[in-house]
Amino acid sequence: MPSSVVASIRKALVENSTEKARKSAATFFKEGVKAHGAPSAAYRRVGREHFALVKKLGKAQIFSLCEELLKSGFIEEAIIAYEWADKLRASFQESDFAVFERWLTSYVSNWAECDTLCNHAVGSFMEAYPEYVGRLKKWAKSANRWVRRASAVSLILPARHGEFLADVFEIADILLLDNDDLVQKGFGWMLKEASKLHTKEVFAYIMKHKAVMPRTALRYAIEKMPQEMREKAMEK
Repeated sequence: MPSSVVASIRKALVENSTEKARKSAATFFKEGVKAHGAPSAAYRRVGREHFALVKKLGKAQIFSLCEELLKSGFIEEAIIAYEWADKLRASFQESDFAVFERWLTSYVSNWAECDTLCNHAVGSFMEAYPEYVGRLKKWAKSANRWVRRASAVSLILPARHGEFLADVFEIADILLLDNDDLVQKGFGWMLKEASKLHTKEVFAYIMKHKAVMPRTALRYAIEKMPQEMREKAMEK
């Protein structure tokens, strides 16, 4: 059954593809993507329907199916694979980090794939195994832009829950002068999520570094703060 499920997914994606969605995918990502052309709602539905067929398989088998999907290079198949991985978060083990890291470095090629993998599966892993947060600080120094973005967006979920504040600031320190706008948006987003439960601390961090922090990151970071704080942060 496993291989036939992957074939069935691909058939369904092709059947649900539209010229409009294909053109949209081609223009939406600056770096270009390989896409079947299935709209988001359609490929997420395909993913849910097919996960129902495999959810009773062991995690190793499901991860193997995810790998098969990832090898195709199609963005819709990658999103499905990463969403499947997150559905298994209750059974994550330490050894799964190596799997996620390999997927990140081998397959992720745009911000949507980066965020789907890291904002969900990797974020859930970090909450279960906080001792691995040091690995994210190594990611922050990578030559690969998606790995650097991943270092920040992997803490979105924990930061939203008020966790890892010191680590959020350490990763922001590493990425502070990064000249890649998608990395800037990533760590700005991380700070924004941390600010929801630690507003004063994040505001103090921003005020300390606003002279050098890229405006893109700054705008993301202050988005949910009170107006008075936003205005103060944006002052020249």
